[in-house]
Amino acid sequence: MLFRLVWRYLRKHIPSVLAIFILQIIAVVAALFLPDLNARIINEGVVVGDTAVIWRLGAVMVGFSLVQALTAGAAIIIAAVTSMGLGRWLRREQFDHAQRFSTAQLSRIGPPSLITRNTNDVQQIQMVTMMTFTIVVTAPLMGVGAVFMALRQSVQMSTLLLIVVPLIALIVAIIMVRMHPLFRTQQTRIDRMNTTLREQLSGVRVIRAFVRQDTERQKYQNANADLRDVALKIGHLFAFMFPATQFIIWMAQVAVIWFGGHLVQQGSMGVGSLIAFINYLMQIFMSVMMAGFIFVMVPRGSVSAKRIMEVLNTKSDLEVTDNPLEVSGPAEFALQDVTVAYPGAREPVLENLSISFQRGTVTGVVGPTASGKSTLVNILPRLFDVSEGEVALNGHSIKDYTLDDVRSRISLVPQQAYLFSGTIASTVAGHFKDAEVDRDRVVWALKGAQAWEFVSRLEDGIDSEVEAGGQNFSGGQKQRLAIARALYREADLYIFDDSLSALDAQTEQRLRDGLIDYVGSAAVIIVSQKTSSIVQADQILVLGDGGMQGLGTHEELLDSCQLYREIVESQSGEVLQ
Repeated sequence: MLFRLVWRYLRKHIPSVLAIFILQIIAVVAALFLPDLNARIINEGVVVGDTAVIWRLGAVMVGFSLVQALTAGAAIIIAAVTSMGLGRWLRREQFDHAQRFSTAQLSRIGPPSLITRNTNDVQQIQMVTMMTFTIVVTAPLMGVGAVFMALRQSVQMSTLLLIVVPLIALIVAIIMVRMHPLFRTQQTRIDRMNTTLREQLSGVRVIRAFVRQDTERQKYQNANADLRDVALKIGHLFAFMFPATQFIIWMAQVAVIWFGGHLVQQGSMGVGSLIAFINYLMQIFMSVMMAGFIFVMVPRGSVSAKRIMEVLNTKSDLEVTDNPLEVSGPAEFALQDVTVAYPGAREPVLENLSISFQRGTVTGVVGPTASGKSTLVNILPRLFDVSEGEVALNGHSIKDYTLDDVRSRISLVPQQAYLFSGTIASTVAGHFKDAEVDRDRVVWALKGAQAWEFVSRLEDGIDSEVEAGGQNFSGGQKQRLAIARALYREADLYIFDDSLSALDAQTEQRLRDGLIDYVGSAAVIIVSQKTSSIVQADQILVLGDGGMQGLGTHEELLDSCQLYREIVESQSGEVLQ
């Protein structure tokens, strides 16, 4: 799975991969000749006192060293650039793919898990790919080449390799088998810790208000301790692997010097050859260690690749036809016998609902808690699909259009206003490049949202900084900036999902009075808990008990809809005659 995922990117960058392999081959071949040249300098120059041979072979050795250093360095640079490109591609693919998920799919995977997969998991794959590029050619070629060159120095001494190399390989194999499940557990516990941390940071006010600091602190400590425990187990295995392999290498060096010394004394082996054999022995061990390191890292990369593939292979619930229609001209939305049932629910939240949102009209939506108001808001921009019936756009199902086409025709002000970091201008315009921001339209939208009165008093005006989530603004200010963001965008349907609740009565009245001038001929939906916010609407939809309880003007509903009458009476404090 790791190879299949990485290959999706690398198959488009074959020249870079070939360049890495070729440069690595040149670097390894140059490195293999260095001990042999060193042996010749000792045997043919130092021992016999031939200075000319020392200078000549020394110059050749310097040349091979330069070639080895330059090619290895170039290979590492290309490998790093390619690996970083892979990471950027994986993050972009996951982000783009997640944008097409339905609300239910996003909730099922979980934002903290998506963050971990897009950061930590991608980083693991980057590291494995980088290490593979620098080792996949070096390790086997150096290992085989060093064995061949060691045999050239002494066949008798090379018999030690039959014992040492399998021992190191066995240790690495055992550790690799033990680490694979630990890496999988580690990534899961990182998810859990991110979830805990995200909940506590987002709900810090609730934690303080209910004096739950000790409980939440213990919850975080438990998640942290679980992650620490699995990290320690992995660390213990690493801590065992390196000393164990180094002990074998040191013992092998002692054996080589011991037996090699006897061969030198007998005259069957030169001093330079003994030194070269020791160097080749170290190269063999290094190649085995590098291969072992890859085999240890690959399991963690495989776990990360599996988690990323789960995101990329998850087919969106929001299916789009192979030949989507194009929205031509103004768009008009309607609901046709719509039924929405959440998974596991006994009854649908909306059932057999039909209503048309004609252009140039204002539709108010009201109803008790859990009557389906937010569900109505979510199905129009297709954040999830209806169970039965159709959400229609110009007489066709919205499933016949691309998600971008549908959502580009809707401007939504959510119930909970969220502002992105940047400036007021970039937040309202939705663009972070100054050249793409229409500053005059930003001011125009701010005036329509009744936000210009406080923005104009800021020292930097529309260039004032906005912190992530709009934390440096009050609730009412954030709400008005969110409304300005919706008005800045030209749309065919404007939806205000209980987004006037944070405004005082006078500000709300001014906003509603001037709204028509800002939305033009578009349709408007105002979802509200307060009937005073929708009393002047062209039509009011009353939801309750899973369906439509009434549809009409304020006066009509007072006469025909008992639920609407009760809502008005509860808010006015008077019994209507």
